[in-house]
Amino acid sequence: QVQLVESGGGLVQAGGSLRLSCAASGFISGINAMGWYRQAPGKQRELVAVNTNDGTTTYVDSVKGRFTISRDNAKGTLSLQMNSLKPEDTAVYFCHANKRNIAYWGQGTQVTVSS
Repeated sequence: QVQLVESGGGLVQAGGSLRLSCAASGFISGINAMGWYRQAPGKQRELVAVNTNDGTTTYVDSVKGRFTISRDNAKGTLSLQMNSLKPEDTAVYFCHANKRNIAYWGQGTQVTVSS
């Protein structure tokens, strides 16, 4: 089992920055990818950014150039630096880990960007 706990959400004005963190615990060896998803009210959950064990990082087009994902495999931590935030970034952000094709999710952290 893998447990994921997010922190760092909050309320920020458009143009501002936030940094999300995720701490993994439990049997974290064997995790092959970690990433961030988000879900806005009335919308489906979408991938924001993911980092795989081979170092590949992928971002959804809407956050490219503004968000940066970073991962420390040894510590089992994941971060998302979010700059130039827009009202459309408002959502609950979830930390995700994939281990041997099993998905693990955090409880989510709210990010609200005011215009």
